[in-house]
This record gives sequence, structure tokens and C-alpha cells, in this order.
Amino acid sequence: MAEQQKLPLGKLLIQKGVISEDQLRIALTEQKRSGVPLGKQLISLGFVTEATVREALSENLNQQSTDLTSLIVDATAVKLIPKDVAKRYRVFPVVFDKGARNLMLAMADTANIVALDQISAMLGKDISVTPVLAGDSEINKAIDQYYGFELSIDGILHEIETGEINYQSLQTISDEYSQPLVRLMDAILADAVQQNASDIHFEPEQFFLRIRYRIDGILRQIRSLHKTYWPAMAVRLKVMSNMNIAETRAPQDGRISINFSGRQIDFRSAAQPTAHGENFVLRILDRQKGIVPLDGLGLGDDELTLLKLMIARPEGIILVTGPTGSGKTTTLYSVLNHINTDSVNIMTLEDPVEYPMNMIRQTSVNESAKMGFANGIRSMMRQDPDVILIGEIRDQDTAEMAFSAAMTGHQVYSTLHTNSAIGAIPRLLDIGILPDIMSGNIIGIVAQRLIRKLCPHCKETFEADAVERRLLGVAEDSPPVMICRGVGCERCDHQGYKGRLSIMELLKMNGELDDLIARRATSRELHSAAVANGFRPLVDDAVRRVLDGSSSLDEISRVVDLTDRLLQ
Repeated sequence: MAEQQKLPLGKLLIQKGVISEDQLRIALTEQKRSGVPLGKQLISLGFVTEATVREALSENLNQQSTDLTSLIVDATAVKLIPKDVAKRYRVFPVVFDKGARNLMLAMADTANIVALDQISAMLGKDISVTPVLAGDSEINKAIDQYYGFELSIDGILHEIETGEINYQSLQTISDEYSQPLVRLMDAILADAVQQNASDIHFEPEQFFLRIRYRIDGILRQIRSLHKTYWPAMAVRLKVMSNMNIAETRAPQDGRISINFSGRQIDFRSAAQPTAHGENFVLRILDRQKGIVPLDGLGLGDDELTLLKLMIARPEGIILVTGPTGSGKTTTLYSVLNHINTDSVNIMTLEDPVEYPMNMIRQTSVNESAKMGFANGIRSMMRQDPDVILIGEIRDQDTAEMAFSAAMTGHQVYSTLHTNSAIGAIPRLLDIGILPDIMSGNIIGIVAQRLIRKLCPHCKETFEADAVERRLLGVAEDSPPVMICRGVGCERCDHQGYKGRLSIMELLKMNGELDDLIARRATSRELHSAAVANGFRPLVDDAVRRVLDGSSSLDEISRVVDLTDRLLQ
């Protein structure tokens, strides 16, 4: 363990300020006597934790590491490596990627070539192995905890049907993995993450519990369980979310943090009392997917240049609008990531912080501590920020504080729930912002939606008919237009679609639009002036996605209104 690194482990830990020279001297003296590797010796003396040594080694060896303490296990991965092999080589199978045929394997010693060769030979040529660094005791604990227990959803359900559930033990931490209900909840969470779901719905009906996942923006029923399972499952979810398990008549919010596929995944949980019991919805927040590069948002070249011009303005407010779940937060984080440098002080006020980012001061709204949006912006202004992100403009106080920050030389980003970019203007008027204040202080407004992408493996091309050509805005005398539709195959779970992409409209404000806002012009006047200045509505961007084969006409008509095109 200690011979692999480029820099001696002791020196590395001193550099990081984790241990002192004296502590290293003590550890080296003990090591000579015991012959134990230095990392283990430092842990046994209580100078460092196993996680600290693991992270230091992984950084020094340029090797990925994983924390097995809060792991959600992948049942298929565990089946690939027998328990005796895992114990002999001090390894633990973390996750198996079926598409890439790759097994992520946690190892105490990633340089153990013998172990890697033996395991690769056992798995066969079609499965590759990616070693990741993990602590020795973490691996031993994971082997004891996960082997010997049923881990698939169906197997656990069968186990519950044939055995008794001890409700008391669900609230205790010790040996909780022996409880089938604990494993059932973990298996459902792992399954949802593997299927790329964005939300998990637990919906109690009169006689059964319905479990649905939201995948690519569409809810899909996954399972139906007998109603008797739900009370214990709800208790387990509350324990994981740090909610009050005795409270069943009031709504509650919580947060779950787990380790899956070697990465941290958070769940925002919400319980709501209904006629048949508590309804639970978990929003999956995957940090890896949360931040997309600016050029990965799917904008056309002109729109991307326009967005970069808007971001370059030093003061004013940029609004991102759209319904819930339309990717507004992802867009804002991408913008912040783009401007995040040493020379800029970026501060955010969110409800709650969804994706932690380096160098950005992120604050969660806390009403109980009198830290609402308006108060939060007021205190932030005393922190010398250059850029402020406000999670959402919900009321007059927040809106006024946001505009006051924009008027005093700050760049402000926020979200608003409206149907279009131009719809943000009447919405702000409705909240109580005066037209004179809006005029000149809004840099631009971005409206967006998410549409499903056609599965590249099964989409088929066909010629658009007369009605479809009119919807796409293609002239009657133009050559035939070929567009695509989804068929459905194993890779997309027979849906015809796999993944999502954004469609956007960007409204950059100018003198003419500011004048129209100042004199309370109608939305129609604003729209006409914007189009005259090169504004491309959301529908046009959606049509671009159909014509380039990314999505289908059926899909965009589900998200945007195409009926106006038939009347033209």
C-alpha cells in the first residue's frame, strides 16, 4: 500500500496539513516495530481516518477512489464475484455497467496484478475491470454486509412474503442490512438510478402501492406492491431522510445521500399525507449530470453566441423561465460554471443547494432562521459579490431585492415560472415590479423545455406528408422532407426515445424593447418587436430538432403548441 505512490505517504499527508511531523515520527517508529504499512499504522494510532488515507493515495496515484460506507449495492455486480474470491483478494464489486460490459471493482491495493489477472480470467474476455481504491476495513465490512443476503427486488419481496418484519429494528442502525425492508428500499433506489430516472413516486392506493419512475420526463409505472408493505417502507424512507417517523398528518421534507457507481447521489424527499396514506416523491440529484458545458446545452451557433454576449454584460438580470423540471437549474449552473474563475466572486441563494460547486459560495434558504430569499440577498450584498444567483423569484420582496442588486452593479441570475420568454414581463408586472425598474435592467430572458431524444438504434426515417410539412414550416413547392420517428427496441426499453435535450428561445433586450416595457406595451407588441430584431421562438428551435433527426414531430407537439402553424 505504501510503496505505490510517487511521493511518500507521510510527506503527502504533512503537505495536506492532515498530520504533523511529530505524528509521522511516532508512526514510523511504530511501523518499524510492527511491520504494518504506514497508512494502516496512522489509522490504528488514530491520527487519520481511513477515508483520508484513501483520498490521499488516490490523488497521488492518479487513481479513482470510492467510499463504501454509504454504498448502495448493485446486485448484478455482487453475483459476478464469489464471496471467497472477494475475501481472498480484498476486493468488492461496486457496480456492473451492462452496456459497456464493465465491472467497477473496489480494491485495497489497486497494484495487485495477480488479483486483477485472476478476476479478469474468471469473468471472461467480454467483461472489463476498472479498479478503484477503497479502504481495507471498508471492503471487509462491505463483504460481510452484502454477501449472503438477497439483493434483487423480486428476491427480497419473496423473502418478505415468507418471513416476519420487525418494525422496531428499522429505526436502529446496528445490523440493519439483515432487514429485508432496508434492502428493498436500497434496491429500488439503485434500480431508479440505473434507469436514469429523475424522480421516484411511491403512491399508496386503497389496496396496493404503486411505484412509478419519471424517465425522460414521462412517468412510467414500474411495480405494484401489496398495501401491507407500505407502512414499513415509509418508515424506512423517513429514517433515511431524517424525518420525524411519528408524524404522518403533516407534509415533511428531507434529504438522502448515498454512494452509487462510485459517485455521490442525493435524493430530495417529500412526504405528503393523502386519503390512503403518505405519498412519497424522491427527486434524484446526480451531481455528475447536473453541470453540462455551455456548448453541451444543444444551442445553435447563433443562439450560443447570443447567450455568451448576454453573459458578458457586467450588470443586470438574466432570467431563465419554464415549468418545473424543464432544466432551468442545469442551464444556470452551466452558465455559472462557464464564468467561474478566480477573479469572480459568485454567490448563490437556493432552496435547497442542489449541486455543490467549487469556488462558489452556495447558501440554502432557511425560513426558520429568518433566511428567506429577500433577507438572503440583503446579507449577500454585504459579501462583495460580482455575480448573484437567486434560486427562484416567487414574490415581490425577492423580485425587488433582485432588481436592486442588478441596479447596483451586480450580475444577477434567477428563474421564473412562465410559459415563454416574453411571458416573463407580464409575470414581473403581476408580482409588483414597476415597468421603469424593469426597463434597462433586464439583460435577457431564456425560456426552455426538455424534449425526448429519439433512440439512435431504432429510429426510422420517412417522408413528411402535407400536414407535417405545414407544421414544420416547409414550403409546399420545396423538395421532399425526410423526418424520423421512434420504433422501440431493447436498448430504449421499447419507448423509441432515450435521453433528453433542451430547446430554448433567447430574448436579448435592447433599447426598443426597453421603451415598450416602460410604456406597458402588450405581449403582442413585444413579440412583434422581438421577432423584427431576430428573435426565434421556442417552436422554431423545436422544429430544428425534428429536421436534424434528433426528435420527432409527435414529441415536440407534446411540449410546444404547433396549432398556430396550421392557421397560417
